[in-house]
Amino acid sequence: MKDFNINRRHFLKSASASLALSTLGPGGLDIIFQDKPLRVGLIGTGWYGKSDLFRLLQVAPVEVKALCDPDNNMLSEAANLLSQRQKSEKKPRLYNDYRRLLADEELDIVIIGSPDHWHALQMIDAVKAGNHVYVQKPISVDVMEGEAMVAAARKYNKVVQVGTQRKSTPHLIDAKKKVVDAGLLGKVSHVEMCCYFHMRANGNPPVQEVPDFFDYEMWTGPAPMRPYDGLPHRRWWRTFMEYGNGIMGDMCVHMLDTVRWMLDLGWPKRISSQGGIYVQKDGKSNIADTQSAVFEYDELNCVWQHRSWGTPADPEYPWSFKLYGEKGTLEGSTMQADFIPYGDGEKIHFDVLYEKEKYPEDLTEKDIELNAAPATRLHMLDFLDAIKNGSKPIADIEEGHISTASCILANLSMETGRPLVYDPQKRQIIGDREANGLLQRTYRQPWIHPDPKSV
Repeated sequence: MKDFNINRRHFLKSASASLALSTLGPGGLDIIFQDKPLRVGLIGTGWYGKSDLFRLLQVAPVEVKALCDPDNNMLSEAANLLSQRQKSEKKPRLYNDYRRLLADEELDIVIIGSPDHWHALQMIDAVKAGNHVYVQKPISVDVMEGEAMVAAARKYNKVVQVGTQRKSTPHLIDAKKKVVDAGLLGKVSHVEMCCYFHMRANGNPPVQEVPDFFDYEMWTGPAPMRPYDGLPHRRWWRTFMEYGNGIMGDMCVHMLDTVRWMLDLGWPKRISSQGGIYVQKDGKSNIADTQSAVFEYDELNCVWQHRSWGTPADPEYPWSFKLYGEKGTLEGSTMQADFIPYGDGEKIHFDVLYEKEKYPEDLTEKDIELNAAPATRLHMLDFLDAIKNGSKPIADIEEGHISTASCILANLSMETGRPLVYDPQKRQIIGDREANGLLQRTYRQPWIHPDPKSV
């Protein structure tokens, strides 16, 4: 067995170490090299659940005690991988029902990598059980779920970090410091965000028998029960509004969250959106293949556009944000960033950080996003620092809620055909009874929708 848990010397040589230590301060090493391993459970053992867990394993002493998934094949595969990667070589205990895991296990941290329609119930139940939580974005499928998640994190005094790791992306941290914070943009009064990836699954698989190894009832949980037409993992579930909020909820949430962090923005004053299925009409998918949205702030519009067909507006930045200031423009993505001054001045280029030499296990990990690995490692360190100090992490649940709910409200604007103004104090859309009725989805019985007033 090869021990992939990094040692002190190995970590201190890594590029992310200097960023981590400058962010966390002298106490950062106490987090990274603590004597007692953190007890961790993972709910959702698919692609990104395992990826998040493996990044945590790389930066802190961890003992993965339990895994949960309604797919026994995926569960077994994850357990085998974990036995090779964690120091103890032990296989974690396996569960199909996350409630059993939370009831049976004594844990410090729960990582939630399940599909979007499960995030709210699992996060709330995890903090109730006494755990700190790392939950994937978007945090919820409706606005009231998000409100309940924030309320639960505060009530039970637990750290909840959201997987919007652009805030921990080394080259974007650098760009924020050297361009935005340094004042090189001047006043920013227009932002463009986009995604032009052909990422919308659009097939027509037949209805079929559910395989014995897969608990489709548990996988569906509070969502509507669709006729089973094959394993929903990875791309297939994302193509249905029953389980998420389309490309708006999946991809815009990252870029809007990054822009909000870059420019220190809170809730938008007003949100409007238009779009639909304009081109890709031949499959079962019911998410929009074309959508625009405007998130309005004081003297600033943040404009989103996605198309899952055709060519990108800028091939160098197919999924990105662009901050337009009076003195220049900052373009940013997961791969790079560029500052272009207005008039005379020096351009600045920022490149993605890879750590392939420092973490050779990254090169053999199935489906890993190599460009995102350093960001997720830093994100995990920030999460651990917040736990140690009793502080809020950089992607605190409330920040994740603002970004997620704003994208959900954009979808509701597209559905209703009018702009929406959300009041987070009243938890209401101002002057729109119909739209208010859409803030909370109907749960499938016997699951009960969480209430922010009584979590």
